[in-house]
Amino acid sequence: MLFMVIERFRDNDMVPIYKQVRDGSRMLPEGLKYIDSWVEPNFSRCFQLMECDDLRLFQQWVLEWRGFGATIEIIPVVNSKETQAVVQPYLDRT
Repeated sequence: MLFMVIERFRDNDMVPIYKQVRDGSRMLPEGLKYIDSWVEPNFSRCFQLMECDDLRLFQQWVLEWRGFGATIEIIPVVNSKETQAVVQPYLDRT
């Protein structure tokens, strides 16, 4: 499954997170896959696309990031192509 992860940086300070990624790692447990990320220009939030089949892996990952000044929101998402296939049969109903 795909997930949009929204990290909110305390005081818009993403430096502690970037230091950890540079000096160590993303601390991902086996089976939790980081795909890509985007950061707001004001450094308030980071949006990460991740993939996994076991939600306990997210719990482990969130616990690893305690103390770095970020709060983490995890939202299951479906990509547009798959959503279009689900919606298609309903488009011509009257």
